[in-house]
Amino acid sequence: MPTKISSPSIIDAAGSRPKRIEEFIGQVNSGTGELSVARMISPPGWREPGQRPAFDEYTVVLKGRLRVESDEGMLDIRAGEAVIAHAGQWVRYSTPEPDGAEYIAVCQPAFSPETVHRDDEVA
Repeated sequence: MPTKISSPSIIDAAGSRPKRIEEFIGQVNSGTGELSVARMISPPGWREPGQRPAFDEYTVVLKGRLRVESDEGMLDIRAGEAVIAHAGQWVRYSTPEPDGAEYIAVCQPAFSPETVHRDDEVA
């Protein structure tokens, strides 16, 4: 029988302003370690510490704009666009638009605080 996920777990977010993370599938909400699926609702001006995760992260922006910084440069991902951040690559996410952003993030393997490898502070 397929497993129904009735509601997400709300996860504490890192960053300069509160961001809502709704994990539908992953280690916290469904006990799934293979991948995680979460909806992010980021306020305007939100910025998280840089990270060098041990997982691939696939992100689809639903509303607004998500800024993705890497060692190679900066990308602005708008509603209807997607980005892939590869495991081991340094990235930092932010939402510079006045209305913030909403997006879906899929991590493989699943997101874990132990494998995200965040920088010590927001720069």
